[in-house]
Amino acid sequence: MAEYPLIELYIDGQWKRASGQPIINPADESVLGTVPTATKADLDDALAAAEKGFKIWRNTAPAKRAHIILKAAALIRERVDVMAAAMTLEQGKPIEQAKLEILRGCDIIEWDATEGLRLYGRIIPSEAGMRHTVLRQPIGPVAAFSPWNFPMSSPARKVAGALSAGCSIILKASEETPAGAFQLVRAFHDAGLPPGVLNLVFGNPAEISEYLIPQSRIRLVTFTGSIPVGKHLAEMAGRHMKPAIMELGGHAPVIVCDDVDPAATAAASVIGKSRNAGQVCVSPTRFFVQETIYEQFAQSFAERASQLRVGNGLDPSTQLGPLANSRRIDAMETLVADAKAKGARVLAGGQRIGNRGYYFPLTVLADLPDDARAINEEPFGPLALVNPVKTLDEAIEKANALPYGLAAYAFTKSASNAERLADSVEVGNLSINHFVASVAETPFGGVKDSGYGREGGTEGLQCYTVVKNVSHKTL
Repeated sequence: MAEYPLIELYIDGQWKRASGQPIINPADESVLGTVPTATKADLDDALAAAEKGFKIWRNTAPAKRAHIILKAAALIRERVDVMAAAMTLEQGKPIEQAKLEILRGCDIIEWDATEGLRLYGRIIPSEAGMRHTVLRQPIGPVAAFSPWNFPMSSPARKVAGALSAGCSIILKASEETPAGAFQLVRAFHDAGLPPGVLNLVFGNPAEISEYLIPQSRIRLVTFTGSIPVGKHLAEMAGRHMKPAIMELGGHAPVIVCDDVDPAATAAASVIGKSRNAGQVCVSPTRFFVQETIYEQFAQSFAERASQLRVGNGLDPSTQLGPLANSRRIDAMETLVADAKAKGARVLAGGQRIGNRGYYFPLTVLADLPDDARAINEEPFGPLALVNPVKTLDEAIEKANALPYGLAAYAFTKSASNAERLADSVEVGNLSINHFVASVAETPFGGVKDSGYGREGGTEGLQCYTVVKNVSHKTL
């Protein structure tokens, strides 16, 4: 049986135990351990540590910063099996998906570390005796809030971005899935990161955000999570003139053109939709399929979905693990019931599996009306919604109809279709003929209600910096 670590706070280079709330295993609803709750005094200590750590870290040579960050990534790669087992215990995803998440997190850390060596400024040509220099400098201590669905890679994005740019950071990670962030921070500790540069706290999300964000020591807020919470935090940051990176919810459309193989596209769609049991902000969800291949696509999708092996994520044969918590079960049941009541067809799944553990099958709903709740609300679970469209223009119109704009996908063999999709679909990330929304070297983020700012790529790293213009007249 895999072991679950003892979770602790990490403040100013020291580990600290504290009482808190239980951590639940979604596979069987047993208690794995306790996540500590940070007190106000702990937060004050973290703020002081981050301020002190920033002064040290910003003046550390970029090459030395990169050396420490890369060493942490190497340690994580060595520990991938132990880390993955703990993450599967707390979050439910199949063990191989947990390993892939960790390795993807390492890719992000390593790319940011080396890109931090290239945060260049510039010299602007001017008249004789005058020099204009543009400097790109670290913004300062960062308050970061990461979600429960990707316990390691989501906090890794924030930690890697902040540290590679020369910032210090206070990470408030998820109380429900704390092991990924805890083990991430432990690797940086073991790699020799100076005290105060990275701090880890847990606790009541509202109380911690309302305390940290207004503090003058905090210079940037970064949040990954739901749109309602993101809007609240963005409003709070705005009141205190804090820039923010908001990576919020999505309801990703998938446009399937009639020039592709419907069965092969359906098979790829099942793999994409079942990843992390659909609990992904970029999960492919609203499938708009041209009429001539619609029924074949829908039936192939349903057949493949029904064949997925559902079970405990620690079982190597499991393809679809439990949902992370009971809230997701309630949401799936509510959305399916509403869709059925409004005339949708249930082609696969549709009901909870058993009554112990949060198991719900990959559910395929077809012919949903525009007023179905599942069409308009992010399901954040294993629901695939399949509807026919006559033309590409109709598909694009439906894809853009919602206030979400994080990710979208499309399948076509036509270069002209691909160009039209790239120009017209309103999202921050469009993937054509595959289901990978982003990689370490590309910017990731949304438009419309799905947020602003970017994580990943050069653009993401620059979000952790400020631009200073220095004009120097020589005498």
